[in-house]
Amino acid sequence: MYKKIYLLPLALILFYGCSKNVSPVDSAIESGVFHFGNGSEPQGIDPHIVTGVPEHHILISVCEGLTIANPNGGANLPGVAEAWTISEDGKEYIFYLNKNAKWSNGEVMTADDFVWSWMRILTASLGSQYPDMLYYLEGAEEYHTWLSVEEINTMLAKEKDPEITASLENRLLNHKPKPSFDTVGVKAIDEHTLKVNLKSPTPFFLGLLSHYSTWPVHKETVLKFGDIGSRNGEWTRPGNFVCNGPFQLKTWELNNKIVVEKNPHYWDASKVQLNEMHFYPVSNVMTEDRMFRAGQLHLTSTLPSQKCPIYIEENNPDLRIDPYMGQYFYRLNTNNPALVDVRVRKALAYTINRKLLVEKVTKCGQIPAYSFTPPGSNGYYPDTEIPFDPELAKQLMAEAGYSDSNPFPKLEILFNTNEDHRKIALAIQQMWQQNLGIEVELVNQDWKVYLNREMIGDFQVSRAGWIGDYEDPNTFLDLMRPNRGNNKTGWEDANYDAIMQKANSTNDQEERYRLLNEAEKMLIDNMPIIPLYTYVRAYQLSSDVKGYKPHILDHHHPKFIYLKRD
Repeated sequence: MYKKIYLLPLALILFYGCSKNVSPVDSAIESGVFHFGNGSEPQGIDPHIVTGVPEHHILISVCEGLTIANPNGGANLPGVAEAWTISEDGKEYIFYLNKNAKWSNGEVMTADDFVWSWMRILTASLGSQYPDMLYYLEGAEEYHTWLSVEEINTMLAKEKDPEITASLENRLLNHKPKPSFDTVGVKAIDEHTLKVNLKSPTPFFLGLLSHYSTWPVHKETVLKFGDIGSRNGEWTRPGNFVCNGPFQLKTWELNNKIVVEKNPHYWDASKVQLNEMHFYPVSNVMTEDRMFRAGQLHLTSTLPSQKCPIYIEENNPDLRIDPYMGQYFYRLNTNNPALVDVRVRKALAYTINRKLLVEKVTKCGQIPAYSFTPPGSNGYYPDTEIPFDPELAKQLMAEAGYSDSNPFPKLEILFNTNEDHRKIALAIQQMWQQNLGIEVELVNQDWKVYLNREMIGDFQVSRAGWIGDYEDPNTFLDLMRPNRGNNKTGWEDANYDAIMQKANSTNDQEERYRLLNEAEKMLIDNMPIIPLYTYVRAYQLSSDVKGYKPHILDHHHPKFIYLKRD
């Protein structure tokens, strides 16, 4: 059961809870318990609802899709699907499910489990932020985005943009009945065979399937607590949750600890060497660092920025700095009156000294970002620039009508609880105040509140990060298309969408990357987001942990992880 806890700080709980002062890390060799610093309290563990790194770490332990990420990099490995075939034209996939794959309650998994689960994520009332992950399937986007006549008329009554109004009127004029899910390109051929038909060849499709949004959920359990579009989450509680990964949910103490235990029904259970994983939502990076050094954690979610240069200088054997396919950026709400003018958005971007930011604030090898897509993503190198030019920024603000007599209104930067996010916000607050004279308020919220405010558009500027869902530049640029749940900026551009559609329908990689670069330039020219830096993953890892290899997407399937003292 969920319970509210009002106790001592987590670090003290762990310290005094250890018998005879034996640390959790020391006792873990015998108990097989992996202690995981997870950064924040997750918003949940419904794979079709959540979005975020803390959620990903838990979900990869309790759920599994058709394929799993290869810990050594390269092509995906079999998950629930033990094998698959791809048609010559790259548009049809046949997946052959492992007949030993079972749910944690012992029920055999079937192809219908995937059909129903994919129908769920494409059910509009669910409000998933990831339905576009399945838009590559025939008929999926049409099924998800269909609107009734009543819904269209309601939107028309509120809409003021003439282009959107014209589009809605056209939909009304050419209105069709709601399509059946049978029109979507996923079918159960038999109990253990799944057929998927794509709109066009999608070279990254297998990689996409290792993302949690495409993983199955247990139909009977979901429907026991609601309907296909329910977001109440009761089915994800301890005692209710039925999953199919190497571990199953044991306990969840809010703001304290989530425990998962080995799932005896997992198809590859003999390979799983850990008995339990304990996830601790430690949002204070200094506390997390102290817990690691006290032997209370095997792994930290991150590293305090001020400690990174020290640990590098000391050649700390526990320090890990891994390549990471992710961008740290600021999201701008283009529907906010203060940020409607693109000249304002560009001015804000041009007054940020990214080189100074990574050298003096983040301090751990991060790379200044001048594009939304990290350079080198699967061989793609964006040709974009974002100058540091305060004078040009001042000129743009003047052109937008702002002056000493008409000052720009106060701006708010929203960020989730984390000391390093606060330091970055403080640095940018100072840059905007010094270079543009803008008053900036910093607003710190816990993870769940922060995510909700972004989702409903209750922000002006918000800190954001995006880790690739699969190893392809498309995972970044597709995010900014219209009707993408993780866009959240309010920015839409029909030309951008058309370029992305064209890029996603060609087999010619050179032409595809040319089109993606064209889209990238359009994005930077409109500046609904302000790229700041390319991530590295800086963290601490105990030498007792084996099999935890660097992975550019931070995918670490727990069946490959074990504990052993050298």
